[in-house]
Amino acid sequence: MKNFITTYRRNLRAILIGAILGFLYYRLVGCQSGHCMISSNPFISTGYGALLGYLFVSSNCARGNCKV
Repeated sequence: MKNFITTYRRNLRAILIGAILGFLYYRLVGCQSGHCMISSNPFISTGYGALLGYLFVSSNCARGNCKV
């Protein structure tokens, strides 16, 4: 387990930060009517935040391999 954490430390950190930012988006921006797809449910907004955090870090541009 320790080897897994040290190998994927950067990805796990990005997922955690993204999840926190997704939850903060739910709490601070939110949706008053309840009809908003992402911000009406804390689990959905946290999941989307975690997914975006992972995608941001795991992209080729984050590693410096951008090809335009």
